[in-house]
Amino acid sequence: MLRSLFSGQAAPLNAAAPKKPATLLVLQGDAYDWVSLLRGATLRDGRPVRVVQTGWEDVDVHADTYSCTGSVQVQVEVYRFAKTASPPEGFGLEASGRTRVTLQPDFVLVRNEVATPAFDGRSRLNGLLFADLPAVNSLQSILLSCERPAVQGQLLKLQRQLGAEVFPVVPQHFCSSSRSLMYGYTFPAVVKIGSAHAGAGKMKITDHHQMSDFRSVLQMMPDEHCLVEPFIESQADLRIQKIGSNYRAFRRVSLSGDWKTNTGTSIMDEIECSQRWKTWADAASEMFGGLDILTVDAIVEEGSGKEFILEVNGTSYSK
Repeated sequence: MLRSLFSGQAAPLNAAAPKKPATLLVLQGDAYDWVSLLRGATLRDGRPVRVVQTGWEDVDVHADTYSCTGSVQVQVEVYRFAKTASPPEGFGLEASGRTRVTLQPDFVLVRNEVATPAFDGRSRLNGLLFADLPAVNSLQSILLSCERPAVQGQLLKLQRQLGAEVFPVVPQHFCSSSRSLMYGYTFPAVVKIGSAHAGAGKMKITDHHQMSDFRSVLQMMPDEHCLVEPFIESQADLRIQKIGSNYRAFRRVSLSGDWKTNTGTSIMDEIECSQRWKTWADAASEMFGGLDILTVDAIVEEGSGKEFILEVNGTSYSK
């Protein structure tokens, strides 16, 4: 994926002096070995690329502008490397790869979500933003993508521009707290607390009595917002992936009967990406100033076959 940024060729043997490596910080603690995937890669100017792979919870960031030039000096402390990754080269590490290192990244690739139910890494992300580091996707878009209402607002903007027939976003109701949860639309409905994802923080509500009970639960979380949308009986889920100018489409069908098809047993097949779905991905790629990597998630309604766009995910979810 990042090979387009590199020449893929080693520096010429007759080079006058070895060039300082460019450091790529990959924030992905749960899969892949980016150190091996990009071993031997160089930038177009011949600089070798040194890859360090870790997770959000295993880093700290500090930066300052006290240099005489006023430029930002950033330091990233890495306490542990990703379990799936090879130890980074050029640090003199032992084979275990468990030694703490300090680095100054030149570029960042984010492949894990910043905020999860178990950990919130936005303080680390804000440090990288303070240092104005280049990244895929941009750090600004990653910060905005942490907030589901910001993403949905962009989707609704695209729906107004393109029309609901071309860009069909699922209807939603936003409330900033339990006090503003005055939902009187169709049931069953699905409530999503905060920036819920991957099945967490979501609940199916069958009627207004259950909604009243849920409202009392939301009252215990005064700092959380909530989104409510109609429950759509699913025939299948769709995931449209766009990386640069490349597209892929996947169809997922639940086998367990769980309404959350991303948490129960399911089967996923890669299918041909239609022009309609490419239009969705192209439109979504303009969000937040531009997304180089994204997925559009949609649901196909049982019976009618209608498709509804549920959300767009950036680089950290587009696996």
